[in-house]
Amino acid sequence: MMGIQVLLVALGGALGGMARLAVGAAVGRRLGTAFPWGTLAVNLSGALAIGLLAGGLGLPLAGAEGHAWLLAVIGLLGGYTTVSSFSLQTLALWQEGRPAAATANVLATLLAGLAAVALGAWLAGGLA
Repeated sequence: MMGIQVLLVALGGALGGMARLAVGAAVGRRLGTAFPWGTLAVNLSGALAIGLLAGGLGLPLAGAEGHAWLLAVIGLLGGYTTVSSFSLQTLALWQEGRPAAATANVLATLLAGLAAVALGAWLAGGLA
């Protein structure tokens, strides 16, 4: 049983990592790299996607079990979204003497991320 679970997470993670690279680079090319727009776009679209999945599947927003959840959420979205890049980029903004940009990145990621996951769940019918 554990073998298929690991395989599903690995497959999803590989696909999610490739998608993160593509989306982050495309957004960076379009909006520039002075602010981590690519990482913000990835994290917000990932939050929307997990809300859509959880709401659409009627799952508790705290998580679920099953092959689809392992592949799509833990693997794909886990490989797609990134707390580590967000953290490093926020620290870099701070160290560059841009505390307002660092604060904006934290607030945008957290507040818009919560709004995106709630919107996704609501759109999928999972939130009353």
